[in-house]
Amino acid sequence: MDITLSYNQGQAILTMAGRLDTNTIQQVTETCERLLAKNEPISSLTCQIAELSYISSSGLRLLLQLAKKYEDFRILEAQPEVYQVLELTGFTQVMKVERALRTVSVAGCDIIGRGGVGVVYRLDDDTIIKVFREGSTIQEVQNEISMSKEAFVLGMPTAISFDVVRVGNRYGLVYELLKADTLSDCIKREPERLDEFARQYATLFRQIHSIHVPQGGRIPNAMEREERAIRYINRYFDTSSIDLLLQIVHAIPSGDRLLHCDLQTKNVLMQNGELMLIDMGEVGYGHPLQDLGHAYSSLVTLLGDYDAIIGMPREYGKQLWQKFMHYYFEGESEEMIAHREEQISVVACIRNFSWLSLSDSFPESVIWECQQAFAERVTKRKDYLLRVCSSFGDWKI
Repeated sequence: MDITLSYNQGQAILTMAGRLDTNTIQQVTETCERLLAKNEPISSLTCQIAELSYISSSGLRLLLQLAKKYEDFRILEAQPEVYQVLELTGFTQVMKVERALRTVSVAGCDIIGRGGVGVVYRLDDDTIIKVFREGSTIQEVQNEISMSKEAFVLGMPTAISFDVVRVGNRYGLVYELLKADTLSDCIKREPERLDEFARQYATLFRQIHSIHVPQGGRIPNAMEREERAIRYINRYFDTSSIDLLLQIVHAIPSGDRLLHCDLQTKNVLMQNGELMLIDMGEVGYGHPLQDLGHAYSSLVTLLGDYDAIIGMPREYGKQLWQKFMHYYFEGESEEMIAHREEQISVVACIRNFSWLSLSDSFPESVIWECQQAFAERVTKRKDYLLRVCSSFGDWKI
């Protein structure tokens, strides 16, 4: 019987593999107690039992003890035989128990999107699947589902996943999207329609930014998450660099508007002439300036292989952005639009580097490129950046 535990900010995942019976219960109980005590405090405990082949009455008593000790307790990926035992004994009525996930292969499937969180494949004409990066937890997957549903109810045009699956040792979310293409693919295929696409893209942003997020919901504060991401990358940058990024974040006015926070053109699908969103892992609330800064960092100042990440030539991305600005700020003077773009470009400096918080395994070459870019784009322009930050307060929503 193998027992392991992973822990992240109060959330613990206890993985059990083998047979949980009278021969192993003492060893399992002692191991669980030792691992849990070592990782206190624990606000939620998940038992991952995808590889648990058998459970006896003594094993059931252990699960019951854990459920009584931890209010936020759940059991995930119970195999059919184990799930049947849990169902027959009434465990599914008194605690959260989920069946094992079905397995899906993406071998030979076309990639239609790629980002820091995962890769999106087309499974067939009717469905797509977002495969999360290796190491992602079931909580991250369930959080994206939760954010998608809540944002959808508020009015964000997002596809809703109908199935969570396994793709090798990774999780996947399956969406039904008939004959949908990414906005990047549409622009690349029909660049002569770029002006039309820019208007739709701007309308999508304005629609989202018009939505007020009520207090007390599950959608998080986007600025607080941005700040955590910046503090997380202090392993790559010195203290003065981190402080400068934090100054930019803290200069952004507060707000209660719905934000996507990763609304680049590969996360937007065109279905029957309408735009729809598929990647909801970073949804939050705050000021539109933050959302626009993220988009600018993707379309204009992205580091890395632009064609591979965004899915179209950088030239198209820059053209889209320029047209987008005039449609998003339609009715404003050229001087005001230029001023807003200056503010947005400064906020984009955050996202150009905070995305390093998405993984602990980026190649050294990628980290070095970011550090060199930081020196040019941020450190050498410190006075200019802070001067522009001081004008953020003139942006009313």
